[in-house]
This record gives sequence, structure tokens and C-alpha cells, in this order.
Amino acid sequence: MTAQEDLEEQFAQWRQYVQRRRELVPADADELEDHLRGSVDELVAVGLRPDEAFLVAVKRMGSLDELSREFAQEHSERLWKQLVLTGGTDTPAADTGSRRDLWAMVICAAGAAVSIKLPELFGMSLERDGAFYGPNISLFAFPWLAAFLAWRRQPQPRLIAILVGLFVLGAVAANVYPLAETSQSVVITAIHLTIALWMVVGLSYVADEWRSSRRRMDFIRFTGECFIYFVLIALGGGVLIAFTFGTFNAIGINPEVFATQWLMPCGGVAAIVVAGWLVEAKQSVVENIAPVLTRLFTPLFTAVLLGFLIAFGLTSGAIDVEREALILFDLLLVVVLGLLLYSLSARDPLAPPRLFDKLQLALVVSALAIDVLVLLQITGRISEYGTTPNKAAALGENVILLANLAWSAWLLFRFVRRTTPFVTLERWQTGYLPVYAAWAWIVVLVFPPLFSYF
Repeated sequence: MTAQEDLEEQFAQWRQYVQRRRELVPADADELEDHLRGSVDELVAVGLRPDEAFLVAVKRMGSLDELSREFAQEHSERLWKQLVLTGGTDTPAADTGSRRDLWAMVICAAGAAVSIKLPELFGMSLERDGAFYGPNISLFAFPWLAAFLAWRRQPQPRLIAILVGLFVLGAVAANVYPLAETSQSVVITAIHLTIALWMVVGLSYVADEWRSSRRRMDFIRFTGECFIYFVLIALGGGVLIAFTFGTFNAIGINPEVFATQWLMPCGGVAAIVVAGWLVEAKQSVVENIAPVLTRLFTPLFTAVLLGFLIAFGLTSGAIDVEREALILFDLLLVVVLGLLLYSLSARDPLAPPRLFDKLQLALVVSALAIDVLVLLQITGRISEYGTTPNKAAALGENVILLANLAWSAWLLFRFVRRTTPFVTLERWQTGYLPVYAAWAWIVVLVFPPLFSYF
């Protein structure tokens, strides 16, 4: 790559980060880029190399957060324009596209709501048939969300065929094995199939750019924002259900059947599609909230993990590695990883290491220590009492998390020491995503027959 090509790639990365800022419209990004290019040209003219000139010009321009605040103060009405259904655009073409997206979302959300009720035509019930609905729960919503994203991205037919094939494979894995309702494989299949199919949604999101590290990081950001929107919708749905019960009970009508058998299941799966649409339609309106949440909870989780390690050292007690405890510890490690991933996706890649990066390093090291303790307990129990599907799945997950956390801690340490660029840590995390998908499929497809459907 020539010096000019390398410089253009740096401009492209810088512009891609600028365009994530909700305060800045494309015209603002053009203005900033023109100013940056002019500064680079002046510095190159006085003898600096292009890469040196780029770094100096970016530093002279100032913090992107400060620039964003200046634009936000000057154009404060933009946020409100972004919050309306039209997406805050004034062009007829953009309005037409927004309406099409809205109708596509409505169709996909309705499809998800209908699909969760279809099994009732064959005598199934949410209350009685947990062994069926547990493994299949993600199949009622994720294919419709993937369909909406594929409709927006227009991927190649070959990729569409792969998406359909993976969802069919998931449906076969969820239903072909004779799993009893008390089987451990029901729970681990439900959890791991959800992970596997969410990665399929990610493939639909990145579409034909599935090799791109940047697009994978965009999917991580999409996941975080989608989760936040879903939680907000769920909280609103809880208020709606409470008012439904209160108002109908006041006139002597019990709405329990409608709320539990229609509103909650249909609304729950439809909300996943709506949340995905909101992320796409609002283009990171929530992006300023999510980094605040990561900065709030990162020190809190760090304190909790350090407190747990201190308490474990003082009491010298064993860790309970039964199913509920295993799920709890794995969820804790996943939350830590999620905090790391989302903070990476929202971070300015050109900013130098700060105190928060050191705090993240402490969080990752603490999680790594807990992962090692849990692994020691699991292997000890397996050698003493034998293995079960839960313990085997937890063992594999903790090994995978151990590898990710260990290398992340090393890269964070080197980044804090200013010996490794931030992009190396970012590429490690995005490149590791297929490992989680592969393990999830192994658990779903191999574990039930391997453990005799126990």
C-alpha cells in the first residue's frame, strides 16, 4: 500500500467514526473532512510524512466529542428530528425509504407475532409444552428480524440461501431430538441456539461485507443498541399490561387470558423486530446513552468482581457449580465481555489511552481470575463425579471466554502502555465472534445425542 493509499484509508476510518455521531449530518462530516484535508496538505507541504501530518491535523482539530457538542448547540433541533418516524430528513426519497422500512418492519413484526401462535393449531401450549417452546423461542423472532435486515441490505442470493439454510438447521436441531421437559439439554439448547441464531442475524446485518472487521463492530454496536431498545419496549409493555389489568378489572372483566396468552408472547417476539428497526431507523440516537451506561457499570462491576475475589480468598470456600450457579457465572462473564465490546465500539479509535481504559483492564483481569476459579471447580467436579451436559457446556464456554479475556487483557495492557494501537484490540474482538457461533452450534447439534438426550 502506498503512502497516499494508507492516508486515504485513515481518512475513511476517521469519516466512518465521525458519521456515527448523531449530532453530525453528512454535510457536517464533509465540512470537517475538508478542513482536515486542508490541514494535512499544509503539514505535508512543510515536510511531514502523510501519516504524521494526519495525526497532527487530527489533534489540532480537537476532540470529536467537543466538536459534536458545538454542532449540537448550534443545531439542537436535529435530535428531535431524528426521534420522529420520518427519521429527521427533508428529502422525498428519504421519506419514501423510511415509510418502506416502516411497512417492512410491521410485516415482519406481525409475522413474528403470528408464528408464536401457530403451534397452538397443533395442540401446543406455552404453559404445558416448555420442552418445545424453550428451544424454539428464538426461531419465532430472529428469522423475521433477519428478513427485515436482509430486505434493507439486499444481499446476494447465495447469502440469502445460507441464511435460510442456517435457520432451517436451527429448527431441525430444536425439534428433531427427543428431549424430555426435565432434560438438561432443553435448557442448554435454548440458550446456545439463541446465541447461534443471533450470529445468523449478524450475518444478515453485515450482508456481503461479512469479512469486514468494521462491519462486525457495527453489528456489536447494533446488538447493544437493540438490547437497550428492547428493554425500553419491555418496560413500556409492563406498564401497558398493568393498566390493562387495572382498567378491565374495574369493570369486572379479567384480562389475564388475553395478557398472558396473546399480549405478552406476541408482543415479546414482535418487540425484537421493532427494536432492530428502531436501531436502523434512528441511526444511533441511543448511542450517547449506551457509552454512559458502560462508563457507569464498568466501575460497579469491577468493584463487585474484586469484592468477590477478596471474599473468596478470605473464606476459602468452594464455588457452587450446579446448573443455576454455572449459568449465573457465565452470564456475569458475558456481561463483562459485553461491557468491553460495547465500550470498544463507541470509543474514538484515535484517542489516546485514558483512566477508563485502565479501569477496563482491571475489570477484564478480575473477570479472568474468576473464570480461572470457575474452571478449576468445574474440572474438579467433572473428575470426581463425571460430566453432564451442563458442566460440559460450561467448561467449553469458560475455556472460550478464558482465551478471549486473556488476550484482551494483554492487548489492553499494551494499549494502555501505548505499545499496541487500539485497532488491534478491536480486530481481535470482531475476529473472535465466529468462535462463539461455532461453539453454540456444536452444543446444539452434538451435545443432545452425545449425552443420550439427558
